[in-house]
Amino acid sequence: MREALFVKQNTARWRKYETEKTSDPDELAERFISITDDLAYAKTFYPQSKTTGYLNGLASGFHQSIYKNRKEKSNRFLSFWRHELPWLFYQHRRELLVSFLFFITFFLIGIFSAKYDGSFIRLVLGDDYVNMTNENIAKGDPFGVYKGENEWLMFWMIAKNNLTVTAITYLFGIVLSVGTLYHLFKNGLMVGCFQYLFIAKGLAVKSILVIWIHGTLEISTIILAGTAGLIMGNSIVFPKTYSRMVSFKKGALNGMKVIIGISPIVVTAAFFEGFVTRHTEMPVWLSCCILGGSAAFIIWYVILYPIYLSQKLKPVSSNERESRPEPSA
Repeated sequence: MREALFVKQNTARWRKYETEKTSDPDELAERFISITDDLAYAKTFYPQSKTTGYLNGLASGFHQSIYKNRKEKSNRFLSFWRHELPWLFYQHRRELLVSFLFFITFFLIGIFSAKYDGSFIRLVLGDDYVNMTNENIAKGDPFGVYKGENEWLMFWMIAKNNLTVTAITYLFGIVLSVGTLYHLFKNGLMVGCFQYLFIAKGLAVKSILVIWIHGTLEISTIILAGTAGLIMGNSIVFPKTYSRMVSFKKGALNGMKVIIGISPIVVTAAFFEGFVTRHTEMPVWLSCCILGGSAAFIIWYVILYPIYLSQKLKPVSSNERESRPEPSA
């Protein structure tokens, strides 16, 4: 896009921001984000122009209005999880959907492949694990694997492993998203085979009531880590109006925010697996409450609450979309 057209499309909004001051913190934040987006575009395509200097000054003014002499609120740390992270889930809902569908597809493939090919489940999970599980089932304790270690040691090992898995799933997104999709494929296949191991023994319902006490949160974080990886990978493949490097930096940062944000959920899932899942004879109602509560939390926090936030900010977001410049052909 030529600079003159870029200026023409956005001058009215810029003048409005200068002349019509606002004390509303949400609107001030949205204006700051809008201006910094314009500034990033101008720096990419018109780095030496007066327009870039003007936008830089305007952005600096907004920054000072937000941060200068501002008393830091005690709940600033929590606002990340209350607003910023859910808003990222909404902004990147397409990547979230792709990550979910990709994982679920290979989860189902894992189940059906294990059903129709007896050797497939051993190929994926390994002979040792399958043999151990079969021995536990024969002894009448199919979920004995969750009782073999001290609770605290098991919690530490699982938390460490799962945090590593989510980080790797994210980081491999740098390979143009293909690396992240590979890890979603691998994990989906493994979980599908693992689930069928119990289905084949007539333990489908019992396995859900036991395994998915922690699995609901654990698998959700793998899908969300996949979302983070796709955010970073897609920022390289689809830079939109930004230069590829600027887009990558933005995507990598947003993906990292998702990984940091879901870390408490990963640790909570590890706590359930280390301390709760081992109690395989707990009442059905209690298992259902934990499982249902975990599922409800994920649906609310990742889907419903972000939609609510988007509706709350809809007027500002609509104006922002209308005024955002499109790249020239």
